[in-house]
Amino acid sequence: MPFEGKILIQNFHFFYENTLALKNINLRIDEKQIFAILGPARSGKTTLLKSLNRLTDLIHGTRHTGNIFLDGQEIFDSSISLPELRRRVGMVFDLPTPLPLSIFENVAYGPRLKGQSQKNKLQEIVEAALKAAALWEEVKDRLNNSAFRLSGGQQQRLCIARVLALDPEVIMLDEPCSGLDPISTRAIEETLYELKKKYTIVIVPHNIQQASRIADRVAFFLGGELIEEGPVAQIFTKPQKKITEDYLSGKYG
Repeated sequence: MPFEGKILIQNFHFFYENTLALKNINLRIDEKQIFAILGPARSGKTTLLKSLNRLTDLIHGTRHTGNIFLDGQEIFDSSISLPELRRRVGMVFDLPTPLPLSIFENVAYGPRLKGQSQKNKLQEIVEAALKAAALWEEVKDRLNNSAFRLSGGQQQRLCIARVLALDPEVIMLDEPCSGLDPISTRAIEETLYELKKKYTIVIVPHNIQQASRIADRVAFFLGGELIEEGPVAQIFTKPQKKITEDYLSGKYG
């Protein structure tokens, strides 16, 4: 059977010690779309994100059963290179985490680690990444300034640029707007809408309204289980499960 989708998750269970965090997840995520994962706290959203590039490997006492495929390749296969997987599937966390370096060096950091040392090439990579993250025009005249002098929204876009500089295929974001004001949030959302033309984006949104604005497809998780998944219009207007409707309407969670 030909592989379908960018990411395919099959019969996936995930455990923290003896605690079941994800139960029998079956999900397909297609490329070049924004896929939003909704659910109340402790529903498994962040665990699923971290499983997609095996950041969960860094947590002691975890284990899984089932499979996750990226372009048809099992990501838990022994032949997989973890640095390469995490380059292909980049992660942006909820709180901006710029490095204590200049704006330029924040974006150039990853390419330098990969061995890129040519000044002209690094300049090209940094400019392209900042433009893709919709930050270039705001910082092009102060690239040598500390990244800590940027606003919160700018720092978050800088973190997105840092991921883009590694030429990923999938960008994962865990509540990237949780600490941002409405104007910064709008800038991030507009950036993501442009980025999906080239990248697959998997996001745990800051709130339900954000998912309705930017997502192509939505999955609703509860208690570590996938309750339902579908196009954003269908999930928000005609959900198949009453618990989904209750959650979206604010009656639950």
